[in-house]
Amino acid sequence: MGELDLILILKMVMIGIVQGFTEPIPVSSSGHVMIASEILGLGEQGFTFAILTNTASLLAIMFIYRKDIARLAVNSLQYIRTREQTYKSDFLFVCYIVIGSIPAGILGVLLSELIAESVSMTTIALMLFVTGIALFLIRNMKGKKDESTMTAKDAILVGLGQAVALTPGISRSGATIITSIAVGLKQETALRFSFMLYIPVSLGGVVLGFTDFLDEPDKAALAVPYAAAFIATLIMSYFAMRWFMGIMKHGKLIYFTYYCFLAGTLLLIFF
Repeated sequence: MGELDLILILKMVMIGIVQGFTEPIPVSSSGHVMIASEILGLGEQGFTFAILTNTASLLAIMFIYRKDIARLAVNSLQYIRTREQTYKSDFLFVCYIVIGSIPAGILGVLLSELIAESVSMTTIALMLFVTGIALFLIRNMKGKKDESTMTAKDAILVGLGQAVALTPGISRSGATIITSIAVGLKQETALRFSFMLYIPVSLGGVVLGFTDFLDEPDKAALAVPYAAAFIATLIMSYFAMRWFMGIMKHGKLIYFTYYCFLAGTLLLIFF
């Protein structure tokens, strides 16, 4: 392995760390990956790279929520089979996940090319300010709804929030958590619903992008750097998610408001 290959691997690991750390938290992982790529001189990362790193984050988050996923799946099937009220809450929660995934799924397919063309450092900076303002506005909100009392209307509104996050620089987790809290969900429920929504949308992206992955001309040459980035993203996503869950538990989202304002300002100054 040559020196240039080793440098590329190290740079890809750094990008993977950035992706993994920023995916769960409300600061726009795609925006930060773009910034990190620019600083490291890697240029814009391809769709294959995005699919791989998002898959790594998805696996980490699914592992963390594995018990919830298993319970929801089993109890939903039990409700369909028996119609027992004991299982109805989990069945409805799964329905809300499906409903909430629809807006981003439709817009993602229809507007993917337009979204890709609209990415710029200025856009990311401005959207960081928007995210920071939204986080500031909901900082003291204490919802009362949990999985058993949320409604289809709540799911649609949160789903529209996730669709807004297709805009470059808008954090998906930030948009869904902000919207969830705004419609009255408890912070714990808002966090769980946000990342349950991430699963079908991310899986859909993997399926839609699979042919692009197969057509990637440099797969063989980039196999090791991409694998290194995947592992770095997987590990960092796990620990970042655990850390963010603690932040949410203590109601300290205001920290991310400060960060978004600072990062947006620095982007406007230096880029």
